[in-house]
Amino acid sequence: MKDARLLVDALREPASVRALTGRQWTDLISIARAESLIGSLAHRVRDIPVPSRVRAVLQDAIEAHELARLQALWEAACARRALADYPGKIVLMKGTAYVAADLASGVGRSIGDLDIMVARNDLPIVEAALLDAGWEWVKPDPYDDLYYRDYMHELPPLIHRERDRMIDVHHTTLPLTARPTPDARAMLDSAAALDNGLHVMAPADMLLHSIAHLFADGDLAGGLRNLWDINLLIRQFSEADAEFWNVLDGRAKIHDLASEKQRALRLAARLYGTPVNRLSAGKTALPDHLYVRRLLARDGYGRETRKVTRLAFYVRSHWLRMPPLMLAKHLWTKWRKGGK
Repeated sequence: MKDARLLVDALREPASVRALTGRQWTDLISIARAESLIGSLAHRVRDIPVPSRVRAVLQDAIEAHELARLQALWEAACARRALADYPGKIVLMKGTAYVAADLASGVGRSIGDLDIMVARNDLPIVEAALLDAGWEWVKPDPYDDLYYRDYMHELPPLIHRERDRMIDVHHTTLPLTARPTPDARAMLDSAAALDNGLHVMAPADMLLHSIAHLFADGDLAGGLRNLWDINLLIRQFSEADAEFWNVLDGRAKIHDLASEKQRALRLAARLYGTPVNRLSAGKTALPDHLYVRRLLARDGYGRETRKVTRLAFYVRSHWLRMPPLMLAKHLWTKWRKGGK
């Protein structure tokens, strides 16, 4: 059965695309689009001869990414202006952080909402400033609002009434009900300032946030893109700092993400050939192959496959987010409100 390994191989060894047939190119592009990795793929094979029709598709992806990059930076600047009177750190997260810090992981990366992180005690100040600057609630439902504020790692999502762009305001990196408990204060304290007055997480924290997002807060949907981020962050940070692995191991303990860190390193090495420290990665674990199976669950049309595996990881994602009784109550409430 075909799966997403075709995309993994192309990202890992770009020269391998020279041998692709027309049908394989169709499969590769379909899978890359489904995994939000078409921009990354386009940049990886930019200097390799490909069929003219393929080149046109890839060039469109490169141009679309450049527009998305500019939009992301513009949204970050708009948020900075809206929060000009806020004295605390405004930390960019995920794709916007990668492009703002000019990291390799930002090249070709798809970028959706603007994600920022501020101190939890400052949420009322930040919230009021954003509402005053034109953002409004996406989810006005009282139950959803209360659920976000009491149990989640962020405010309910906001959207700007004129630009139609969303912002997620975080105060930590995982739901408050999740089993790992990252140290948000430590992340904010070590965040580094950019020239524009915004901040990004320190290298180890940035990597661990990506790891937490993939392995401790979801069903691995979009996992190949997140693992590609992890691969690129590891390569860049470990080459720049000889002490990176020691720092990473120490920060993983602080953020309660030691096991997630180990699995991320093993899977990045297995799929993308990421050079990792063996001690930091730990020993291969039996479930690793199940994670690989889930990450590669796409057919040549870009459709999701392996329904049982995906369902298992979907159930796992909810199990990680909250205790069973709380989960049952939450699902019952959502079911009643949805009328299903």
